[in-house]
Amino acid sequence: MALVTRTHVIGVPSAIAIVAVCIAVISAVAYGAPADTRYVSAVDGVRIAYEEQGGGSPVLVFVHGWSCNRGYWVAQIPEFAKRFRVIALDLGGHGESGHDGRQDWTIASFGSDVASLVRKLRLRRVILIGHSMGGDVITEAARHLKGRVIGLVWLDTYKQLGPGRSPEAVDEFVAHLRGNFVESTQSVVRSLFIPTSDPALVDRVAADMSSAPPQIALSAIHSSFSYSRQIVASLNELKLPVIAINPDNSPTDVASMNRHGVEVVVMPGVGHFVMMEDPPRLNALLSAAIDRLNR
Repeated sequence: MALVTRTHVIGVPSAIAIVAVCIAVISAVAYGAPADTRYVSAVDGVRIAYEEQGGGSPVLVFVHGWSCNRGYWVAQIPEFAKRFRVIALDLGGHGESGHDGRQDWTIASFGSDVASLVRKLRLRRVILIGHSMGGDVITEAARHLKGRVIGLVWLDTYKQLGPGRSPEAVDEFVAHLRGNFVESTQSVVRSLFIPTSDPALVDRVAADMSSAPPQIALSAIHSSFSYSRQIVASLNELKLPVIAINPDNSPTDVASMNRHGVEVVVMPGVGHFVMMEDPPRLNALLSAAIDRLNR
């Protein structure tokens, strides 16, 4: 089911408010995940860490992006727990989740992590929310959770839908990261912000993501970029409503997104990490998206 094919553009708040919130987010992420960590086992036995707050329906499941962890949702979890049951997890090999026993770090395995959590907690009427690579993950997870998921929200996952990245382009990008993983990753992460992004937030995220285990990170990014060739088929199979909240740091091909049933909401004045750079404004957009999916 496709949503109304339109684009929303939301304005930019004051720089002072952004900086104040960013400082709070940086502090929360820097001090790690909350103590109330729970675990489930993935199908391959890897231990998956998650936290849960709130109550009510639908259930919101937040999925982080490449080389991140559930701490990146620190400004969303308590806010949305006021209205909904909220769950945030660390994908296998990330955050507090385990890695022993898994060799392939792919969108398929990450999607299975999310599906295992949803099944074991017996969740119904779920909205899956994914940032960046997490958008691929939730799309894959939804393929295994038919009848449970009522919609998807992508945060800067795709700016264009179509044939996807070529195998050669994916291999070239991964080879670039492999050459000097820490330095190359920091450079890529910094490029995802905009000139007005808070420097402390930029430094924190760049250091955090570049400290990921390279063997896990390289496998994951190769799989995520390759999934761009599959995403349209997955959407056609699911026939679920999808809302994409994208920053304007690069143009979104709205027509291509609409063509495949994805509604686009443009959020100006932020970079890739929309949920960290301006949490109040992102939370308002996300709340509206959830309300539309919940109708």
